Amino acid sequence: MFSVVTVALIGSAGFVWFLSKVLPGETRPARNADGIVVLTGGSSRVSDAMELLSAGYGHRLLISGVHPTNGLADIQRTLPESQNLFACCVDLDHSAVNTRSNATETRRWVNERGFRSLIVVTSNYHMPRAIVELSHAMPDIDLVPFAVVGDKWREEPWWTSGAALRLLLSEYVKFLVAEMRVAFGGVGQGGAPDAGVPATGRPAKPATASAN
Repeated sequence: MFSVVTVALIGSAGFVWFLSKVLPGETRPARNADGIVVLTGGSSRVSDAMELLSAGYGHRLLISGVHPTNGLADIQRTLPESQNLFACCVDLDHSAVNTRSNATETRRWVNERGFRSLIVVTSNYHMPRAIVELSHAMPDIDLVPFAVVGDKWREEPWWTSGAALRLLLSEYVKFLVAEMRVAFGGVGQGGAPDAGVPATGRPAKPATASAN
């Protein structure tokens, strides 16, 4: 009985600590970076990333996790005011299917471009796990988080919504799994080069990938 209570208390304390890392509001990046990466999967992530690119926070944007059937034209139609930026400064990743592969494909793109710093755009609840994966894949890259806060998150506290609570609990478990995997070596995400990436860290071919 004592051990069950202890585990419950530790788990609850860990969840509270995790919640402290989930920002309740959006704040502009503290500084500019060489590039910007947005991990798809949440409302307004891409549009917020485009706003950062337009404001000059980064030189180029990678949209990671794009569905294989969606091309640049499909995304452009949702953001018609950003046509010029799409033409000059946006790359798509159609290969990534989860946060871990987002990190792999982002590393390829960063190496190809020779970037040393990166603004990371994703939802506030997803940011802690994204930073774990990206920092493990690219320990030498300076990561600047920009957490996107959805309208529903602003309109009602998460503790009043069963769906929001379930989302946070699910994300907390995924975060713990990522932390443990990284702590125990996580080969393939910073532990050892992926297939196609030479030991120098330079990709064998340009990256054009997707998903979250």
